Amino acid sequence: MINKLRIFFIFIIVCLNSAFAVELPDFAVLAEEQGSKVVNISASKEVVSNYHGGPSVQDERMQEFFKRFGIPGLPGMPPSGHGSQPPEKQSATGSGFIIDTKGFVITNAHVVADADLVTVKLADKREFEAKILGVDRRTDVALLKIKASNLPAVKFGDPEKVKVGQWVAAIGSPFGLENTMTVGVVSAKGRALPQETFVPFIQTDVAINPGNSGGPLFNTEGEVIGINSQIYSRTGGYMGLSFAIPIDVAINVAEQLKLNGKVIRGWLGIAIQEITKELSESFKMEDTKGALIANVEKGSPAEKGGLLSGDIILRFNKNVIVVSSDLPKYVGTTKPFTKVPVEIQRDGKKIVLNLAVGQMPTDARIAKKNKNDSKKVNRIGLALKQLSPDDMKKINGRNGLLVLSTQGKSIAAGIRPGDVILALNNSAVKTVASFNQKLRRIPKGKLIALLIYRKGDTLYVPIRITD
Repeated sequence: MINKLRIFFIFIIVCLNSAFAVELPDFAVLAEEQGSKVVNISASKEVVSNYHGGPSVQDERMQEFFKRFGIPGLPGMPPSGHGSQPPEKQSATGSGFIIDTKGFVITNAHVVADADLVTVKLADKREFEAKILGVDRRTDVALLKIKASNLPAVKFGDPEKVKVGQWVAAIGSPFGLENTMTVGVVSAKGRALPQETFVPFIQTDVAINPGNSGGPLFNTEGEVIGINSQIYSRTGGYMGLSFAIPIDVAINVAEQLKLNGKVIRGWLGIAIQEITKELSESFKMEDTKGALIANVEKGSPAEKGGLLSGDIILRFNKNVIVVSSDLPKYVGTTKPFTKVPVEIQRDGKKIVLNLAVGQMPTDARIAKKNKNDSKKVNRIGLALKQLSPDDMKKINGRNGLLVLSTQGKSIAAGIRPGDVILALNNSAVKTVASFNQKLRRIPKGKLIALLIYRKGDTLYVPIRITD
């Protein structure tokens, strides 16, 4: 009897193990079929070194900073110092993939931007000099063209159908090691990063390293669902957090680059923020879905359409806004000067407004518009205010400068009204006057790093001084 019971329990355990067993995917077929569609990209540019014949100490420190925090694509610093030296060739490497049999290739903007020569190497070892058809820094997407035909092209998947926990794979050239595959799972969707306001990133734990930038992220069906673009790192190497640009965002950009050489985006002229549980309660909302309007620019399409600070955008042109980072994507991909229905919540009531979407101004237009207001904003487009004693208590008594408004480069860098600047190049800030004075002393072309406090977190934001 005991033996029969023992056999019975063993049978039950075996059945349960079989029922709950999860078969891991086999990526061998994917590697064989998709590897030929991934390319290696080399970009080079001639730069003039400073009078020491090499980068300055400050430049080396900034390069190390960006390396430590995993911000890729800094092939060389701009010229600085005195005197002239023979030009030196700076190079960068990355990955890309073929999207059309006629030789169209997608990669990251930071891999090829400002390059004098771009070389695309195929999996069969053939090399082609590529033409840069366009670069969009806001989404970090670039479109290249090589003189080749009958090339194997990738198939596109639907990023909207991707679920957290699903297996994905990357193919690229980490550290120059061509056609390397790494695998992992989707960690999160719709992730907003400080410097990127138009990309709802796909977060994965796929190993991404220098050289992977611009390569494809595949689902298990062999479809491209994203472009591997960034990592989070304290050491410059992979630490388990990788970010990919959804392929639908990238293709929209690529199509515009192919037709116009640039991207034309829709624009409302608002600053938005995430809705926390506390905010949802104060606004008498059922959940935390939507985008809260923190500021409406004067004369913007949003102001003309009747939007107000404190409104919560729930739907934009029938698209549900689940998190605030959803909105920039939908607005940016809307054709300018078209009218769209926008559902908002105001004073606890839901109403629908028909807004005429404007065209996003370029940095040059923003600078020109605000030329007469230069006394209020500093060199990088920030209007700042000293923190009050109460504000300082909220950040553990530290000094800081409150961001009142942003323009030009600061908007492109992802700085938002309400952010608090704690440090400039690792030097703590004290007053608005001293901060602006330090900015004025920084040579044109240099990179600076601002330490920002935002909603309990601190993060570094890079900005290049261009004027």
